Amino acid sequence: MSGFHIGGQQVEAGSRKTVELEVSLLANSTRMNLPVHVVHGARPGPTMFASGVIHGDEIQGVEIIRRILAALKVEHMAGTLLAVPIVNSFGFLNHSRYMPDRRDLNREFPGSERGSLASLLAELFFTDVVKRAQFGIDFHTAALHRSNLPQIRIAPEDKDLAALAEAFSPPVILTSKLRDGSLRQCAKAEGIKVLLYEGGEALRFDEAAIDVAVKGTLRMMQAIGMIDDAPKAPGHHAPVQSSSSTWLRAPDGGILHSVRRAGDRVGKGEPVGVISDPLGAVQVPVLAEDDGIIIGRTNLPIVNRGDALFHVARIKMKSGRAIQPMADEDEII
Repeated sequence: MSGFHIGGQQVEAGSRKTVELEVSLLANSTRMNLPVHVVHGARPGPTMFASGVIHGDEIQGVEIIRRILAALKVEHMAGTLLAVPIVNSFGFLNHSRYMPDRRDLNREFPGSERGSLASLLAELFFTDVVKRAQFGIDFHTAALHRSNLPQIRIAPEDKDLAALAEAFSPPVILTSKLRDGSLRQCAKAEGIKVLLYEGGEALRFDEAAIDVAVKGTLRMMQAIGMIDDAPKAPGHHAPVQSSSSTWLRAPDGGILHSVRRAGDRVGKGEPVGVISDPLGAVQVPVLAEDDGIIIGRTNLPIVNRGDALFHVARIKMKSGRAIQPMADEDEII
């Protein structure tokens, strides 16, 4: 098996190397690079990328990728893994979702060499990493002050992605729309099969969500022939499948008292929380609008009328009700 070339360097078969791709010079003359850890297997096989921190405050992908790399034995691996634990180093260092120019990096793909800093970084990552692969997984969490149940999101009408998601075996598999300028949309246009993982919350490590991501990614790598062994999928349940969702919003302002957790199944009309005034004299229930499973929720007890409280993936649709599209993986609602 020949060497893998990236960033002007060669990684020999059966070896690892971290390659620094040049991004920008900071105002204090410090060089900001995009580190890519290349695990180039001893045997021929597919190329896959794993990326984290496209949103700078969604830091959990760093730990997920670290554990995946620790689990791999390059001498027994087929193909090549391109691991980028921190895509948006600018936001990561500043605890910010965004790039310094206030752009959302996941709206800038495929990027441009003549664009903004966000566009430049998107172009570098997409050209030098993503387009080199046939498969990929992108790790995300909920936005700030929210948490998500571990879940895989896939593009509609793609049997190959559906099979990869089944191999990953998360608690929930969601078929969700593709947003203009997102990594998933541009990867699909290039024929690259990308799973998007959601789990946990911004600026935090969630051990359960990390464990699901690591084991699921290893199962995905086994499914595409990169590794021979992976942790067995949970045997006690199959992933819940859904293609639409709704946000339950606060009917009034006050203090939210949750009575259901992420991962709980709910029936139409069931209470999932109560909003009260500080003295408890007035209590307004928050009711599920459909049968489903809670896949995300706010972590803030202080709410205003209209705030998004619980994200519920529909399990079965009621006749005569309009189907709402699945909210995007990084949509601030």
